[in-house]
Amino acid sequence: MSVHTQEETLPFEEAMEKYDPVLGFEVHVELNTKTKMFSDAPNVFGDEPNTNVTPVDLGLPGVLPVVNKTAVEYSILIGLALNCKIAESCTFARKQYFYPDTPKNFQTSQYEDPIAFDGWLDVELEDGTVFRVEIERAHMEEDAGKLTHMGGAAGRIQGADFSLVDYNRAGVPLVEIVTKPIEGAGSRAPELAKAYVAAIREIVKNLGVSDAKMERGNVRCDANVSLRPHGQEKFGTRSETKNVNSLRAVERAVRFEIQRHAAVLESGEKIVQETRHWHEDTRSTTSGRPKSDADDYRYFPEPDLLPVVTTEEWIEELRSRLPEPPAERRKRLKADWGYSDAEFRDVVNAGVMEAIEETIAAGASAQVARKWWMGEVARRAKEAEVDPVDTGVTSELIVELDRLVQAGKINDKLARQVLDGVLAGEGTPEEVIEKRGLAVVSDDGALLEAIDAALAAAPDVADKIRGGKIQAVGAIVGGVMKATRGQADAGRVRELILERLGVSA
Repeated sequence: MSVHTQEETLPFEEAMEKYDPVLGFEVHVELNTKTKMFSDAPNVFGDEPNTNVTPVDLGLPGVLPVVNKTAVEYSILIGLALNCKIAESCTFARKQYFYPDTPKNFQTSQYEDPIAFDGWLDVELEDGTVFRVEIERAHMEEDAGKLTHMGGAAGRIQGADFSLVDYNRAGVPLVEIVTKPIEGAGSRAPELAKAYVAAIREIVKNLGVSDAKMERGNVRCDANVSLRPHGQEKFGTRSETKNVNSLRAVERAVRFEIQRHAAVLESGEKIVQETRHWHEDTRSTTSGRPKSDADDYRYFPEPDLLPVVTTEEWIEELRSRLPEPPAERRKRLKADWGYSDAEFRDVVNAGVMEAIEETIAAGASAQVARKWWMGEVARRAKEAEVDPVDTGVTSELIVELDRLVQAGKINDKLARQVLDGVLAGEGTPEEVIEKRGLAVVSDDGALLEAIDAALAAAPDVADKIRGGKIQAVGAIVGGVMKATRGQADAGRVRELILERLGVSA
């Protein structure tokens, strides 16, 4: 088993003092059509390997592809949402290369004639700054199969003993969104990278054309980075970090590549134009292969497919189906939920806006949904170094926990313990409460017994309460909560303490 060695890097701040980063992104979006791009094979995630395939997907002799009309419409919708021009006519091409997950030995894609081109997207950064990213093209193509590398330490091809291939994904419709070179981001380049991919994910999910689950590979980013000395116009040599599939990883990969490029340039060496692999465990990249230019793929027109011809009527009909733009949607949600500017900005930056929306739709109040996603779930996500939506917590689970709290069966502290049990696979919230004995102690007799013990242990505090210092009751409540392992109703405990001492609130 081989272990990669992390390359030298320059501190980020030092790199920014000497160099300007130039970025470029290729975001691949899997479309959620019922069938594949050029065949009638099911487009389903998670089925048994190599079951959703046809002779077309495997490139067997004599087969002919047929274009999926729904995939074309989804591609146009994406183009319109990105403010692109839509081609009156566009063609497919064969992109020639050999790789085990490409059974035809070529990928059916678009080269000279993309379905959408010359667009733009305004990307909002964490502090509200808006950065316009120019879109060069959005073109249709098919996905490759999936390789699973066996025997390596981290599931990567480096160090693997052998690889298994699943062709279920081969032929799944893809739209590849390619930016023009992005200049001027400076030290905010990593933040912009994360925000841009998040914006693309939000758009395609909002359109309903993709499940947009990065952990499944529905949205994947190839991040291009180059550096040039301050004042130089010519772009530096770029590297391309392939198939980065989380927002956090996109940000980290861009930051690492900036630091690595800077270290190479400072040493007097030259940057190699190549693809790179991202390693989440070490938060670093390693060399992949020399980066091919377009000529190396020997593109030529796909002889088995006619051009896709659009009409103004068709495009306008699709334009009428566009949902509320994300920026307007955020403005509406902020007002509907009653969040302050800072609260809503924190929600967006944490990547939980959709999760909160789903939780509210499932029955929680806006404040309860925010409390959970920005509190307990965010804490767990930080500890596990994952995004909040990847912690296993669902909107339905939060609604159920809140229902149990409102019913007085558990309190907030106990709800967190119930969440532990559910995520550990111990059953439903009700089952976890039963198994762990976490129900709130609601029997006044048991509470009074604990109250009497707490008062006896702190007679001076009892005297202060009798003397009118009502705020001192908190100390006794704390003692009772400790004695009942947090399972008492704090409000009811306070009432009983005051009754016991003959004090009116």
